[in-house]
Amino acid sequence: MRHHSNTRKFGREKTQRHALMRSLARNLIRDDKMRTTLAKAKEVRPFVEKLITSAKSGTVAGRRIVNARIQGSDETKKLFDVLAPKYMKRAGGYTRIIKMPNRVLDGAAMAIIEFV
Repeated sequence: MRHHSNTRKFGREKTQRHALMRSLARNLIRDDKMRTTLAKAKEVRPFVEKLITSAKSGTVAGRRIVNARIQGSDETKKLFDVLAPKYMKRAGGYTRIIKMPNRVLDGAAMAIIEFV
């Protein structure tokens, strides 16, 4: 039975999955918009939104938590200096997922994830 096992594994081990999420989050923060598969976009969305919520506090502890999660000093700086003040009055829902046509090569469902 698959009760309460709703995380996507992507055919990877735990460490590889965490590295994938870290990389996707860093790319999204750096570029503000990213084209990826629908499953990866749906999985990275809560990861990034929790980072923005932590960044909204503006504390040193929040900065350390975010930097430990994404391990990118440039992205952490952008998150705290640009994105967190932008969403200070917003209670959540910082990202948008737009579905795209399936990829021609393998038919994978594609999507664009971007900041609102």
